[in-house]
Amino acid sequence: MLPEMNIAVIAITKGGLRTGRMLCEGCSELQFYVSGRYADRVDIRCTTFEPGELKSLIASLWRKIDGLVLIMATGIVVRMIAPLLESKDKDPAVVVMDDAGRFAISLLSGHLGGANELAERCAFTVGAQAVITTATDANNLPSFDMLAKAHGWIIDNISQVKTLNTLLLDDEEIAVSDQTGQTRSWLHGRGRITFYDTFAEAANSNACGFLFVTNRHLPPPLTPERVLILRPRNIVLGIGCNRGTTADEIEAVVTHHFNELSLSIKSICTVASVVAKRDEAGLTEFADRLGVPLRCFDSSELSRVAFPSPPSEHALAAVGVAGVAEPAAILASEGGRLLLNKIKSGNVTLAVAEI
Repeated sequence: MLPEMNIAVIAITKGGLRTGRMLCEGCSELQFYVSGRYADRVDIRCTTFEPGELKSLIASLWRKIDGLVLIMATGIVVRMIAPLLESKDKDPAVVVMDDAGRFAISLLSGHLGGANELAERCAFTVGAQAVITTATDANNLPSFDMLAKAHGWIIDNISQVKTLNTLLLDDEEIAVSDQTGQTRSWLHGRGRITFYDTFAEAANSNACGFLFVTNRHLPPPLTPERVLILRPRNIVLGIGCNRGTTADEIEAVVTHHFNELSLSIKSICTVASVVAKRDEAGLTEFADRLGVPLRCFDSSELSRVAFPSPPSEHALAAVGVAGVAEPAAILASEGGRLLLNKIKSGNVTLAVAEI
């Protein structure tokens, strides 16, 4: 199975129990749920449920699980999950297997959720045939949601993925400008893709669709219709703050300066500070809001980093180092370029670096 995924397998028949056992024997990390009518036949670790509880079981797992392998008829699954569907970037992977274990069907969230790969792993484990119906895969073409997933990029507008993938299938030209340089090698020349050095050149082309990979907000003249923007996670915040500074104050300072720099909050990958601030409630809450790690460095590590701003007597007295924001940003970005030298605003000191 997929080691990074939290996966539940549900079986409701005798044949399903046999197929589910094979899956679980191939991966002990799977959570196995079996209809209670077969409780006396289960010889591996599992959770039983009453037949009438299937719908509520699936609903209870929906937000807690990364993937569901449902060994039952596709029609049953469709009826059970229909009220739970939200969007392709939020719904879990759903794979349906037949009672005899002959097919593993990627039913939902094939790309972003990983159902296509999950179906292939299930098929391999039990000797079944994987059924993959996503159009790009069927035509041996790349998909832009998988491009984002492969590199850990954030999709700015999920609805545009379908637009760009459709243009790709229709063999229409797509103009690409990618500040990271990683898109060219990933696409491997598949599809009518034209690369441009700048966003302006791409926007002024005659392409039918556009792919921009950038951590910046682009002005309207450079943002055509049918554009998919992917946000690389390559921005590091170096932050120092006074004791008791709230997450709201930190967020306000960061938002203000990101707007001035035309940077996207979605591209932040790390918040960095000094060890003395690792338990600072406002700072940890702010990192949690962003969904990124808080990396804290020893004063001895920070003191070895050359940084452009004058030393801070306040920081030296408080945490034993002449600067926090800039050296922390530089260290966490592995020597990246400072996009914003240290600024002091209220109780917050901020520096921004690009990996």
